[in-house]
Amino acid sequence: MKVALSRLLGGMLLVAGCCIGAGMLALPVLTGLAGFVPSTIALFIAWGFMIFTALLLVEINGWFTGKVNLLSMVGASLGRTGRQICWVSYLFLFYALLVAYTAASGSILSSVGSNFFGAALPPAVCSLGFALFFGVIVYFGTRPVDLINRWLMVGLIVSYLAMVALGLPKIEPSQLLYSKPSAAFLALPVLVISFGFHNIIPSLTHYMHGDLQSVRRAILGGSLLALFIYLLWTLFVLGIVPEPMLEEAYQNGEEATVSVQKILGSSVIGSFAQSFAFFAIVTSFLAQGLSLVHFIADGLKATSKSHRENGWIALCAIAPPAVLAIVYPALFFKALNFAGGICAVILFAILPILMSWIGRYKKKISSPYVAFGGKLLLVIAFAFALLIITREVIRIFQF
Repeated sequence: MKVALSRLLGGMLLVAGCCIGAGMLALPVLTGLAGFVPSTIALFIAWGFMIFTALLLVEINGWFTGKVNLLSMVGASLGRTGRQICWVSYLFLFYALLVAYTAASGSILSSVGSNFFGAALPPAVCSLGFALFFGVIVYFGTRPVDLINRWLMVGLIVSYLAMVALGLPKIEPSQLLYSKPSAAFLALPVLVISFGFHNIIPSLTHYMHGDLQSVRRAILGGSLLALFIYLLWTLFVLGIVPEPMLEEAYQNGEEATVSVQKILGSSVIGSFAQSFAFFAIVTSFLAQGLSLVHFIADGLKATSKSHRENGWIALCAIAPPAVLAIVYPALFFKALNFAGGICAVILFAILPILMSWIGRYKKKISSPYVAFGGKLLLVIAFAFALLIITREVIRIFQF
């Protein structure tokens, strides 16, 4: 029982850790345009939607024996075309996320230089230095990334707890009364990617020795923890930063802690806010950068024989996002919207729904665990996913 509980707790933390990252920095800016109450409703809707599709993947995982990955699950269920769509969506997702993180690093590091050293380098220069320095760490492989990431996670947790604890008394309750429900839809793509842990479900199933009920509990517990942290974070930012400043931050591609720091100045809370933003960006960049390197290497059958990654593959993973972020420094929100509104919805919603429909009702495949909901709920979820994608495509091309 002790081992089972330990694994369950570890699984919950793994799910929560996959959810909480640099996308959290964009949440209050986007949800703030709608107001606290509408954004809270949108958070619960996104959480419910992503939990449903995650549990579909748990059911689908039960169709297979042994360890599988999302790519192989899609290939077995939807054939070669489905596998190709999964491959391309994965690639675009990681690239979009790295573009967002590199772009955000420029404004954060530039602001840090201005506040602490009295001289700010241009954001483009800061983004380039960020990509070069941490790109080299990614090149040196999993072990260095793991060791550095542990210390960064300590910094992330400490700065977040200190910032929120010191900042809650600064909240202006009147600012939480602002409401513009029509703007809530703008945040949905980022809300989706903020609950995007689905790619680890096969590994989580293997970790739980195939106990799908334990996987389900880990998903519910971990995602609820992430939901609570998001709600507290949204309350904190929206209670401190007025809506006009959040609108300005959105237009300039600045993440939430920049606005918090502008309001509070160089106070202790503002410093913790900047530290939190930096740690969130770096930990996400290292994790997603390493994942992209491994994904490209696996796809091209070019696995490194040493402890380091292949230099040219690491360059292919880090350089294109860095160039885009430097040329278009306001890409933070646009890249996250693209990642969440298109890539993540295809990978973590459209494909699981299609796989579930075909497996349940066409191939009549049974699983030890069956997610709740029948045909009607699958149709509703599929329609909601298409709505998010359509809205994002319209926004991108400005129809």
